[in-house]
This record gives sequence, C-alpha cells and structure tokens, in this order.
Amino acid sequence: MFKRIDHVEITSGNLERSIRFYQEVLGFSFKERMKPSAPEIEEIAFLTLGDTMLELLAIRNSAPPAKGPQVGFRMMAIEVADMDRAIDYLKGKGVGVSHGPVTLGTSKRAEIKDPDGLSIELRQW
Repeated sequence: MFKRIDHVEITSGNLERSIRFYQEVLGFSFKERMKPSAPEIEEIAFLTLGDTMLELLAIRNSAPPAKGPQVGFRMMAIEVADMDRAIDYLKGKGVGVSHGPVTLGTSKRAEIKDPDGLSIELRQW
C-alpha cells in the first residue's frame, strides 16, 4: 500500500540561498520552480537527489526555526558512501560539522546545518 517517502518540504528563509546550497554543496538537481495560488506561499522549488525529492518553500512572514527541541520532524538524513571524504568535501565548501562523526556499530553518523540552521544528518552504513 505505502511505497516510499515522496518528498520532504523545507521552509526556507531565503529561497535562492537554499537552492544554491542544496545544488552546489549537496549535489541536488533542479527539477521545477512554481508560484502557487496559495497566498501565504511565495514560491516553491523542487530539487532531487537520486529518487528523493526536496520541496523548498518560500513562505510570507515565516518564523525562524526553533532554538531547541520541539515536537515535529527533527532532521533529514542523507546517506554518504564515505564519511571521511564527505566531511573533507563539505569543509572545502565552507560547511562545518555540527556533530560527530561518531561510529554507531557498523555505521558512522555526523550532522551539518543548512543555511537556515536546519540539521542534516549524514549517515554511512
């Protein structure tokens, strides 16, 4: 019945900056951009990474992200082939690691932040 997660929506504080980050740093491909008829949504950009879709939203008068834990989704995770190479690459792009990497059994885990301060987990299985 249920097949997979189709897409993840992220409200962006600056749509152009977010598009650049997800494309130029994390390797997402641009799919489509649109201005919906919903009055609170200024614009939507769709990006893909493999078979995963990311929907970036520019919302009028959006609040900044919460500073501490809250109910809701905490972060998205991106699988990496080699954690050490991924971290070296990100550092070369000016993206620091906010947590880790740590070894968890047979996997490695680290976290980075997007331009709005939203956490992105990196996972090497």
